[in-house]
Amino acid sequence: MRPFAYFERLSQAFHDYPSLSKILVVSTISGGGLIVYSEANPSYSNNGVETKTRKRKVVLLGTGWAGASFLKTLNNSSYEVQVISPRNYFAFTPLLPSVTCGTVEARSVVEPIRNIARKQNVEMSFLEAECFKIDPGSKKVYCRSKQGVNSKGKKEFDVDYDYLVIATGAQSNTFNIPGVEENCHFLKEVEDAQRIRSTVIDSFEKASLPGLNEQERKRMLHFVVVGGGPTGVEFASELHDFVNEDLVKLYPKAKNLVQITLLEAADHILTMFDKRITEFAEEKFTRDGIDVKLGSMVVKVNDKEISAKTKAGEVSTIPYGMIVWSTGIGTRPVIKDFMKQIGQGNRRALATDEWLRVEGCDNIYALGDCATINQRKVMEDIAAIFKKADKENSGTLTMKEFHEVMSDICDRYPQVELYLKSKGMHGITDLLKQAQAENGSNKSVELDIEELKSALCQVDSQVKLLPATGQVAAQQGTYLAKCFDRMEVCEKNPEGPIRIRGEGRHRFRPFRYRHLGQFAPLGGEQTAAQLPGDWVSIGHSSQWLWYSVYASKQVSWRTRVLVVSDWMRRFIFGRDSSRI
Repeated sequence: MRPFAYFERLSQAFHDYPSLSKILVVSTISGGGLIVYSEANPSYSNNGVETKTRKRKVVLLGTGWAGASFLKTLNNSSYEVQVISPRNYFAFTPLLPSVTCGTVEARSVVEPIRNIARKQNVEMSFLEAECFKIDPGSKKVYCRSKQGVNSKGKKEFDVDYDYLVIATGAQSNTFNIPGVEENCHFLKEVEDAQRIRSTVIDSFEKASLPGLNEQERKRMLHFVVVGGGPTGVEFASELHDFVNEDLVKLYPKAKNLVQITLLEAADHILTMFDKRITEFAEEKFTRDGIDVKLGSMVVKVNDKEISAKTKAGEVSTIPYGMIVWSTGIGTRPVIKDFMKQIGQGNRRALATDEWLRVEGCDNIYALGDCATINQRKVMEDIAAIFKKADKENSGTLTMKEFHEVMSDICDRYPQVELYLKSKGMHGITDLLKQAQAENGSNKSVELDIEELKSALCQVDSQVKLLPATGQVAAQQGTYLAKCFDRMEVCEKNPEGPIRIRGEGRHRFRPFRYRHLGQFAPLGGEQTAAQLPGDWVSIGHSSQWLWYSVYASKQVSWRTRVLVVSDWMRRFIFGRDSSRI
């Protein structure tokens, strides 16, 4: 018998007789040995019918912080993930201001999304296209290819889904101010940073041409930044360092002509930071020669001038060479249309519950800048909470029942913990004592619904919207991926009813954002850091902390090495001033 003929015949027998599908094959070669233990033709069921387990299809829209974090964390092979985005990479957006001035190269802050997807234990594919319509009724998304028409001459196509994860992010908000869209640069994408870099160099080159008067040269070298948030402040700082450390050496005649102006509609810049950081930043900008105009609201922009109105109603016109617009975020058109379909047309972002499900859509989730969590109020559910806690229907709660319900309320309503912290309380007991004292009650055994209302009436004041940052989006992506990993065990009602110990347990805990701190680079190798616990640090030591944190947060070792090498190159050779 020729080699392996026995196994060929055995395989044929399995095919002819499906009932033999499960078998232990043991054979010996040269004295004996176990060589095979297998299940033949697992695609056949006991009755001989071929079966295949259908994977549930998850369509992910977007490859930003939320989408990339979701992809990196998802680890359940029962899903088939289809990623759709107009860009085929993830960008580390906190370093975009550094890209505008050549401190870091654009290629160093991006990672191809396919590199992220192929390392996971989940079947994933990618389509470079833009979603322009979501149809929750038919469970389809309609997309437009970024690569032109396909072989059938079509540029548009649809993709069906079992679960839809919307992580499209947001776009820059122009507030419908005339001329902003046509004349301003934005800083949301890598392409934006590259255009800004090119325009900065162009401004210096144009100002160096002969035949221009000094007033025109000053206009060309006047850079205006609109928006005093972290992005606007960091860009102004990077531009100031780029000009004074690198460009003035190459364009010495432009040294006294360059001006940087920062316009902010509020009374201070960096309003989301500690007051100490805000004051230091404003003082440092004044020392550096950056003109900070507070209380200035832009009302109009044309190709050479920008008009701003003060709170006193005075309108001033400022000539400029380049404007960078960094004032906030707006809703993308596809999200606006979807919100109208599901009855959320009067909101600025998709409303989700605490499990990141779009309200009214059980199989659609939204996270990142395109969504906002509609945090439930304790007082809205107070009657239901009391009813579930009062197991004996006595009309009062014992201390045991009170502690049980409050423990679960803290899981369901995060504002309770925030309220306790803001009041310096150490636990639920302190909250109860305060309520009883305010009501003049000395009871220590039971409380009725009015006392429960009194204890909780102020906690809803702590409900706050989460900031639109990469930190929030990344945590949401990680959270949702972990929920999906367990979804087959907890398929329905992932949140359960209002939770009381012993009944109606939450299958998933609601999403909880954990703030890990924030940085504000201020130029001159100085950074302001605000970390949890009211810890504030400003100076050169914080700059090195910023370097280490941003390097560690890169999405891959490739980008980590590239970013660190760019920083080292800048220290040794300075920033690249070419227009490429």
